[in-house]
Amino acid sequence: MLVPAPHDLILESVDTPPEETTRERVEIAEGCFRVGREDGPADLRMRIGHCCFGSPDAELLVPLLPQVALVRGEPRLATLMQLVGEETRARRPARELVLERLLEVLLIEAFRCGGETASAPSLGRALADDRLASALRALHARPEHPWTVHELASKAALSRSAFFARFSRAVGMPPMEYLVAWRMALAKRLLRDQGFTLDQVAERVGYSSASTFSVAFARYAGVPPARYGRTNM
Repeated sequence: MLVPAPHDLILESVDTPPEETTRERVEIAEGCFRVGREDGPADLRMRIGHCCFGSPDAELLVPLLPQVALVRGEPRLATLMQLVGEETRARRPARELVLERLLEVLLIEAFRCGGETASAPSLGRALADDRLASALRALHARPEHPWTVHELASKAALSRSAFFARFSRAVGMPPMEYLVAWRMALAKRLLRDQGFTLDQVAERVGYSSASTFSVAFARYAGVPPARYGRTNM
């Protein structure tokens, strides 16, 4: 089970005796914990980890992912989990580098195998649609361009109404709302860089002036761009 953003999760079992639910976890080895009785075979084994996006675009990307990706009976994923476990225990040279690559593949494979969530709105679902992907690639490549729904629909070789409905259904938000979100994610990156003036940032994300950009950014982020840049260096 892959959960792209923090949520309060409760794991329950109808077979768990009431006294077991109050026990604290016990560390039985480095990074290995046991909950419940301390002897006998385990009823359930779980390998738990987390990853972080190394990109300021995470604020845009995470909400566009399905809330939960649930995968069952996938041999490829099971093999990856086995390799992660072996690499974790073996402590061979370059262990951290190998683990990093394995976990990246594990993350991608979890989304690819999450068939039960394939119908949920997400950026991945849109990128898997060849026509929508063409429009998204054009939008991502030229965020400063004054895009319209009609022009993006042309990139997707769809009518305006068909593109709007198909994009909104796949991504979970209308095309112009996504464009604004993408521009603001890029603007946040540029503002954190501190090497750009407001005029330059505005131009790079498709606004005609710093004042127009400032109003749009403040409406979207809740703070003026200059203050955002100072507090997120």
